[in-house]
Amino acid sequence: MRHLKTTIDPSLKDIYHNSFERKASRAIVLKGADILLLYTARYEDYSLPGGGIDPDEENICGLIRELKEETGAQNIRNIREFGRYDEHRPWYKNDFDSVHMISYCYYCDIDDERLSPEYEAHEISNGMSPHWVNIHKAIAHNLDIIANSSKQGQSIIRETYLLQLIAKENNLTTKEHAIKSQNLLCG
Repeated sequence: MRHLKTTIDPSLKDIYHNSFERKASRAIVLKGADILLLYTARYEDYSLPGGGIDPDEENICGLIRELKEETGAQNIRNIREFGRYDEHRPWYKNDFDSVHMISYCYYCDIDDERLSPEYEAHEISNGMSPHWVNIHKAIAHNLDIIANSSKQGQSIIRETYLLQLIAKENNLTTKEHAIKSQNLLCG
Protein backbone atom coordinates (compact mmCIF):
# COMPACT_ATOMS: atom_id res chain seq x y z
CA MET A 1 0.00 0.00 0.00
CA ARG A 2 1.34 3.43 -0.87
CA HIS A 3 2.55 5.62 1.97
CA LEU A 4 0.63 8.90 2.14
CA LYS A 5 2.23 10.72 5.05
CA THR A 6 3.92 10.37 8.43
CA THR A 7 3.33 12.89 11.20
CA ILE A 8 5.20 13.20 14.49
CA ASP A 9 3.71 15.17 17.36
CA PRO A 10 6.25 17.89 18.23
CA SER A 11 5.92 17.13 21.96
CA LEU A 12 7.52 13.68 21.49
CA LYS A 13 11.23 13.65 22.20
CA ASP A 14 11.82 9.99 21.25
CA ILE A 15 9.13 8.26 19.19
CA TYR A 16 10.51 4.81 20.03
CA HIS A 17 10.81 5.14 23.81
CA ASN A 18 7.98 3.33 25.64
CA SER A 19 5.85 3.27 22.49
CA PHE A 20 3.51 0.73 20.93
CA GLU A 21 1.99 0.20 17.51
CA ARG A 22 -1.74 0.33 16.80
CA LYS A 23 -3.20 -0.52 13.40
CA ALA A 24 -6.53 0.69 12.06
CA SER A 25 -8.57 0.36 8.87
CA ARG A 26 -10.55 3.34 7.57
CA ALA A 27 -13.29 3.39 4.91
CA ILE A 28 -13.78 5.84 2.07
CA VAL A 29 -17.34 5.58 0.75
CA LEU A 30 -18.18 8.13 -1.95
CA LYS A 31 -21.33 9.10 -3.86
CA GLY A 32 -20.15 11.83 -6.18
CA ALA A 33 -18.94 14.66 -3.94
CA ASP A 34 -20.71 13.20 -0.90
CA ILE A 35 -18.81 10.98 1.52
CA LEU A 36 -19.99 8.81 4.41
CA LEU A 37 -18.40 10.24 7.56
CA LEU A 38 -18.74 10.02 11.31
CA TYR A 39 -19.60 13.20 13.16
CA THR A 40 -18.36 13.24 16.76
CA ALA A 41 -20.26 15.80 18.86
CA ARG A 42 -17.60 15.85 21.61
CA TYR A 43 -14.96 17.15 19.20
CA GLU A 44 -17.34 18.69 16.64
CA ASP A 45 -15.44 17.03 13.78
CA TYR A 46 -15.90 14.69 10.83
CA SER A 47 -13.83 11.54 10.37
CA LEU A 48 -13.69 8.47 8.17
CA PRO A 49 -15.46 5.41 9.56
CA GLY A 50 -13.05 2.82 10.89
CA GLY A 51 -10.93 1.91 13.83
CA GLY A 52 -8.57 -0.50 15.48
CA ILE A 53 -7.77 -3.84 13.90
CA ASP A 54 -8.04 -6.70 16.38
CA PRO A 55 -4.98 -8.92 16.98
CA ASP A 56 -4.73 -11.55 14.21
CA GLU A 57 -7.45 -9.77 12.20
CA GLU A 58 -6.75 -8.95 8.55
CA ASN A 59 -6.98 -5.28 7.51
CA ILE A 60 -9.97 -5.90 5.22
CA CYS A 61 -11.84 -7.89 7.89
CA GLY A 62 -11.25 -5.03 10.34
CA LEU A 63 -12.47 -2.54 7.75
CA ILE A 64 -15.70 -4.46 7.14
CA ARG A 65 -16.34 -4.99 10.86
CA GLU A 66 -15.71 -1.34 11.79
CA LEU A 67 -17.75 0.04 8.87
CA LYS A 68 -20.72 -2.17 9.79
CA GLU A 69 -20.47 -1.29 13.50
CA GLU A 70 -20.06 2.46 13.03
CA THR A 71 -22.40 3.14 10.10
CA GLY A 72 -24.66 0.10 9.71
CA ALA A 73 -23.24 -0.42 6.21
CA GLN A 74 -24.35 -3.54 4.36
CA ASN A 75 -22.93 -5.48 1.40
CA ILE A 76 -19.47 -3.89 1.61
CA ARG A 77 -17.77 -4.61 -1.70
CA ASN A 78 -15.34 -3.40 -4.36
CA ILE A 79 -12.66 -2.76 -1.70
CA ARG A 80 -9.51 -1.14 -3.06
CA GLU A 81 -6.45 0.47 -1.52
CA PHE A 82 -6.12 4.21 -1.06
CA GLY A 83 -3.07 4.53 1.17
CA ARG A 84 -1.40 4.38 4.57
CA TYR A 85 -1.10 7.27 7.03
CA ASP A 86 1.36 6.95 9.95
CA GLU A 87 1.24 9.02 13.14
CA HIS A 88 3.47 9.17 16.19
CA ARG A 89 1.58 10.88 18.98
CA PRO A 90 1.38 10.93 22.78
CA TRP A 91 -0.63 8.14 24.41
CA TYR A 92 -3.33 9.13 26.88
CA LYS A 93 -2.95 6.20 29.32
CA ASN A 94 -0.15 5.58 31.84
CA ASP A 95 1.07 2.30 30.29
CA PHE A 96 2.87 3.95 27.33
CA ASP A 97 4.31 7.36 26.44
CA SER A 98 3.38 7.27 22.75
CA VAL A 99 1.60 5.34 20.03
CA HIS A 100 2.57 4.69 16.43
CA MET A 101 -0.86 4.72 14.76
CA ILE A 102 -0.95 3.15 11.30
CA SER A 103 -4.14 3.85 9.36
CA TYR A 104 -4.81 1.68 6.30
CA CYS A 105 -7.38 3.45 4.13
CA TYR A 106 -9.59 1.77 1.54
CA TYR A 107 -12.24 2.82 -0.93
CA CYS A 108 -15.34 0.65 -0.94
CA ASP A 109 -18.96 0.58 -2.01
CA ILE A 110 -21.98 -0.18 0.17
CA ASP A 111 -25.73 -0.61 -0.31
CA ASP A 112 -27.85 2.53 -0.02
CA GLU A 113 -29.84 1.03 2.84
CA ARG A 114 -27.98 0.84 6.14
CA LEU A 115 -28.85 -0.77 9.46
CA SER A 116 -28.50 0.93 12.84
CA PRO A 117 -24.90 1.37 14.03
CA GLU A 118 -23.66 -0.74 16.96
CA TYR A 119 -21.57 1.68 18.99
CA GLU A 120 -19.27 0.99 21.90
CA ALA A 121 -19.87 2.91 25.15
CA HIS A 122 -17.16 5.53 24.46
CA GLU A 123 -18.53 6.14 20.94
CA ILE A 124 -22.00 6.74 22.40
CA SER A 125 -20.67 9.09 25.09
CA ASN A 126 -18.70 11.01 22.43
CA GLY A 127 -21.89 11.51 20.41
CA MET A 128 -20.80 9.65 17.28
CA SER A 129 -23.20 9.39 14.33
CA PRO A 130 -22.87 8.56 10.60
CA HIS A 131 -23.75 11.18 7.97
CA TRP A 132 -23.50 11.65 4.22
CA VAL A 133 -21.72 14.99 3.87
CA ASN A 134 -20.47 16.99 0.92
CA ILE A 135 -16.70 16.46 1.13
CA HIS A 136 -15.96 20.18 0.69
CA LYS A 137 -18.29 21.10 3.56
CA ALA A 138 -16.63 18.48 5.78
CA ILE A 139 -13.16 19.82 4.95
CA ALA A 140 -14.23 23.42 5.58
CA HIS A 141 -15.90 22.41 8.84
CA ASN A 142 -12.81 20.55 10.10
CA LEU A 143 -10.51 23.41 9.07
CA ASP A 144 -12.71 25.79 11.07
CA ILE A 145 -12.47 23.48 14.12
CA ILE A 146 -8.66 23.29 13.73
CA ALA A 147 -8.45 27.09 13.58
CA ASN A 148 -11.01 28.01 16.22
CA SER A 149 -11.74 25.25 18.71
CA SER A 150 -9.91 23.99 21.78
CA LYS A 151 -12.07 20.84 21.77
CA GLN A 152 -10.34 19.16 18.83
CA GLY A 153 -9.54 15.47 18.99
CA GLN A 154 -6.15 13.99 18.15
CA SER A 155 -7.30 12.65 14.78
CA ILE A 156 -8.59 15.85 13.15
CA ILE A 157 -5.32 16.68 11.36
CA ARG A 158 -5.11 13.16 9.88
CA GLU A 159 -8.78 13.11 8.92
CA THR A 160 -8.72 16.53 7.28
CA TYR A 161 -5.55 15.69 5.33
CA LEU A 162 -7.16 12.46 4.10
CA LEU A 163 -10.36 14.24 3.08
CA GLN A 164 -8.37 16.84 1.15
CA LEU A 165 -6.36 14.17 -0.64
CA ILE A 166 -9.48 12.14 -1.45
CA ALA A 167 -11.14 15.25 -2.93
CA LYS A 168 -8.03 16.13 -4.92
CA GLU A 169 -7.40 12.65 -6.33
CA ASN A 170 -11.06 12.21 -7.27
CA ASN A 171 -11.20 15.61 -8.97
CA LEU A 172 -13.78 16.74 -6.42
CA THR A 173 -11.86 19.86 -5.44
CA THR A 174 -13.39 23.12 -6.56
CA LYS A 175 -11.23 26.20 -6.94
CA GLU A 176 -12.74 27.78 -3.80
CA HIS A 177 -12.18 24.71 -1.64
CA ALA A 178 -8.72 24.06 -3.08
CA ILE A 179 -7.56 27.49 -1.90
CA LYS A 180 -9.04 26.99 1.60
CA SER A 181 -7.41 23.60 2.07
CA GLN A 182 -4.03 24.30 0.47
CA ASN A 183 -2.27 25.10 3.78
CA LEU A 184 -3.00 21.79 5.53
CA LEU A 185 -2.43 19.59 2.47
CA CYS A 186 0.99 21.08 1.76
CA GLY A 187 2.04 21.23 5.43
